[in-house]
Amino acid sequence: MHRAVCARIEPRGAMLKMLIALSVLMLCVIFAFRASAPKFTKMKQQAKNTNPLVIRTDFENQQAWETICKLIRAPVQDGSETFYAYVDFLEDTGLRNLSQEGLLARLPRDYAQSFVFVVDSTAITHPDFPILVIDLDSDRGRSFRAVPSEIQSIENNLSIANMDFHEFAESVDKDGIFRGFPKP
Repeated sequence: MHRAVCARIEPRGAMLKMLIALSVLMLCVIFAFRASAPKFTKMKQQAKNTNPLVIRTDFENQQAWETICKLIRAPVQDGSETFYAYVDFLEDTGLRNLSQEGLLARLPRDYAQSFVFVVDSTAITHPDFPILVIDLDSDRGRSFRAVPSEIQSIENNLSIANMDFHEFAESVDKDGIFRGFPKP
């Protein structure tokens, strides 16, 4: 007669080894997913701010970007009044070379403003640094370009609904850039 030979299995030891193996596998999957996923957390965090965003999508010329930021931050005099652009600057290399459509698709649903400013390759390379201004409200996706010294006026007026997007968009020069309203 043959006797069956059975190895004694320690249930606790086997279970522990299996749990450790599954835990390691889960961690590998989580880290692999996080490493491959685009990183837009900065944009999601910024979306809750009350200030409109100036989003950088071109990272080829740091000096041009710094010049544009400086021009937007600069106060603008209009008679005895001084105006500032109340904006937040967003530099996220995960947004590099993103098209207007791609950017619109990635803007969080809870973005607090009806417009966004974009510093793209045209803004960086053009001598006037024309910033892309995109409507997110009544005519979502409609856009025009504006020189940095007009961002204060655009932001101030659109943020408080003193003017409508179309009033700026319909006042661009022949080259499609808003440089201010004609003086009376």
